[in-house]
Amino acid sequence: MTVEREIKVTATADFEMPDLTGLAPDSTVTALSERRLVAVYFDTEDLRLARSGITLRHRVGDGESTQPWTVKLPETNQGPGLTRREIRFAGQRDHVPEAAADLVLATTRGHRLEPAAQLGTIRVPHEIRDAKGVLLAEVVDDTVSVTHGHESPGGFREIEVEAYGKGRAARRLLDESMARLVGAGAAAEPPIPKLVRALATRAAQSPDVTVSPLGDDATVAHLVRHTVARSVAQMLRHDPGVRLGDDPEDVHQFRVATRRLRSDLRTFARLLDAEQVGPVREELGWLGGVVGAVRDTDVLAVRLRTNSATLPEADAAGARKLLGRLDKEGAAARATMLTTLREPRYLALLDNLIELTAALPTVDDELARRAAAEAAARFVRRPWRHLVDAAAALGSDATDTELHQTRIQAKRCRYAAEAVVPAVGRPAERLADAVADLQTVLGDHQDTVVSEAWLRAAAAAIPSGRVAAGQLIAVELAQRADLRARWPDVWQDASAKKLRRWL
Repeated sequence: MTVEREIKVTATADFEMPDLTGLAPDSTVTALSERRLVAVYFDTEDLRLARSGITLRHRVGDGESTQPWTVKLPETNQGPGLTRREIRFAGQRDHVPEAAADLVLATTRGHRLEPAAQLGTIRVPHEIRDAKGVLLAEVVDDTVSVTHGHESPGGFREIEVEAYGKGRAARRLLDESMARLVGAGAAAEPPIPKLVRALATRAAQSPDVTVSPLGDDATVAHLVRHTVARSVAQMLRHDPGVRLGDDPEDVHQFRVATRRLRSDLRTFARLLDAEQVGPVREELGWLGGVVGAVRDTDVLAVRLRTNSATLPEADAAGARKLLGRLDKEGAAARATMLTTLREPRYLALLDNLIELTAALPTVDDELARRAAAEAAARFVRRPWRHLVDAAAALGSDATDTELHQTRIQAKRCRYAAEAVVPAVGRPAERLADAVADLQTVLGDHQDTVVSEAWLRAAAAAIPSGRVAAGQLIAVELAQRADLRARWPDVWQDASAKKLRRWL
């Protein structure tokens, strides 16, 4: 897997490439031999991948990789730039590799992948290298012909600059490349994959989930649809990364999306049809539990590795035994999660969530039509009161369970406040941030509880790790005592009257 950072411009047939020397200090430009490529792009009949910014292709030609299949996943688009993760697979053109199909399963949701278009490309490449010969960027001048079925709709000319470095230097190189190309007569257009440009209108239609911005005249129904769509889009965006397993942040963001969505459906329950939304919330709870098991082991592993590094060398071997046990538990949790993400049950849940974003099942039309800015506060009052009641009931001798339950109330209140930020603005954001601080302190407290329980169970199973486990438990207990002392001050800040006047 690689990360692709590039800019694209379009050009006419008579466009002349400008001088590209000096794009980076002491850099040189070398023209390479012309290459001819043939790529077949695969998609569903309704172009679900293309509409989501994902491409799946099989490409052969001069100098091509021995892994001709490529999946490109969008990451960020800023200005004219395009950043995508690129994952390659081996295999013949007549069969989409199972691993590639699995990577895009949340978008296709079992719909058949078939050839969508064939692109023939005459490529004129240039390399930009620094004084030491390190490759900084590749500039390719592509003349593309398009075949769709038995039709040949035409073609286009596209120039791409892909930077191989990172940080400011790479961004400067891309910015300067764009300036020179546009200055020579190329057209800077929104960065889109070749297939989208080739299929034009059909591939440029909206994806299955669109998070539309809210206008000043937004109603409560608009707000709820925006909130639900935001979390569903987050699930779809991070699903491939969850399957890849190369970045724990994908699992974290996916889990947050499931939790936030479940909480939002609770927050807006008075507006929604319980018969339709209730089962969806239950399924989100099931999914969140499966993904949560992976996230919990990820968090625990980071915590224990960090604390283990402080132990005496004599206890390092015991700590490694404990961590080895945790790694096995994490691998088992991940295997269960991946199986779950391939089940029809999960794909059906995604279909149901997408339907919710398109047609919200409301039961209170009068409330749904009210202005979001005026009615939003009522959806936060109840979770706020529940948090106040939970915090007020806590004494100096509060149990770990009571503190954990208060954390859950803080999370629900935070999510409710964040859900109405698009309508209320800064006041809701300030309250959400303050409650998030309380949630963090109480969450860290709960992490010490979970870690201690795990260490005690592991020590019972691994005698050689008992001394290390005992020392690690002592660290957890010390941290827990500090967090118990801190949370009342954080709650005092979060419950300040100035933060809740808008309620």
